[in-house]
Amino acid sequence: MKKAYIILPLLIIILFIGFGLDADAQCAMCKAQLESADKTAKNTGINSGILYLMLFPYILIGGIAYMWYRSSQKNKEKGITVQ
Repeated sequence: MKKAYIILPLLIIILFIGFGLDADAQCAMCKAQLESADKTAKNTGINSGILYLMLFPYILIGGIAYMWYRSSQKNKEKGITVQ
């Protein structure tokens, strides 16, 4: 049962990373600026940077949710209920 606690979050993270590689996430101003310029590595770098910065809030929220769930399961095993 403990393997599922480790494998499931890792699988979800891998899926998000895999599906996020082809995404072109930009703010409107960045997109307008880059569309007027030639297609260079700078465009790809900005897209990758935006996706990289977008990933951390999801990791933090997922980590907090996992710790909360794990704490509630430990309390349930001990017979402690929070009202």
